[in-house]
Amino acid sequence: MEAGLLIPSSPSSSVSVILTQDDLKKIAAYKAVEYVESGMVLGLGTGSTAKHAVDRIGELLRQGKLKNIIGIPTSTKTHEQAVSLGIPLSDLDSHPVVDLAIDGADEVDPYLNLVKGRGGSLLREKMVEGACKKFVCIVDESKLVNYIGGSGLAMPVEVIRFCWKFTAGRLQNLFDESGCVAKLRTFGEKKEPYVTDNGNYIVDLYFQKSIGDLKVASDAILNIAGVVEHGMFLDMATTVIVAGELGLTVKNK
Repeated sequence: MEAGLLIPSSPSSSVSVILTQDDLKKIAAYKAVEYVESGMVLGLGTGSTAKHAVDRIGELLRQGKLKNIIGIPTSTKTHEQAVSLGIPLSDLDSHPVVDLAIDGADEVDPYLNLVKGRGGSLLREKMVEGACKKFVCIVDESKLVNYIGGSGLAMPVEVIRFCWKFTAGRLQNLFDESGCVAKLRTFGEKKEPYVTDNGNYIVDLYFQKSIGDLKVASDAILNIAGVVEHGMFLDMATTVIVAGELGLTVKNK
C-alpha cells in the first residue's frame, strides 16, 4: 500500500484552527471528489461523510465544472439528497459497471478492510461498490482500528425478519470465542426494530477481541440461512482518504 500525507498550509503559525469531526469529514470528502471526472457513472455513498461528497458533486455540476455525471445512490436517503441537488440518477440494471464510488466507513483496518453499515445501508452499498472500478473511502482518523471490530462498536449484519432471534443466536454462537454479543438494532423510545430500505432487520455484532481470518468469518456469516449480507467490506477499497488534525493521509492499494 502507498500512503502520502498532505498537510494544509497555515497562513500564520500564530493562528490555531480547531477542526471538528465534521470538518475533518468534509476535508476528506472534498479530496475524494477530486477523483471525479465528467462523464463518469458514480456510486453515491450514504452517511455523514458521504453526504459532504454528494453535496460537493452537486455544487460542481451547478458550476459547470462537472458534466454528464450519472449517480447511483446507495440508499433512499442519498437518492433524495441527489435529487434535491439535481444530480442525474440511474441504477445498476442500466449501468452495471460503475467508474467510481465514494463512501465513508465505520472502521478501517491497516489492510484497508472496512466495516460499513452502521447507517443501515450496507447491502446496497456493497452492491454498488462491488460493481465499481475504483472505490474511494473517506474517513476521519477516529475510524482507524487495529483490527475489524476493534472499535468495540457494531459490525452490522442484515437479516430477514423471519425468526430473526434464531439467526441472531447463530451469529453470536459463531463468534463465541471472540466474546460476541448480538443485538437487534432498534430506534425510538419504543425500541421498534430498525428496518432497512430493503425491508429487513439488522443484527449488530459486538466483539471483545479479533475474529481472526476475515474471509473465513465472512463465508461463515453468509452461510447462515436468514443472513442477507454483512458489513465487512474486504479488499474493496482501492483508496482510503483519512482526515486528521495534521492533514490528509491518502492510502492506496
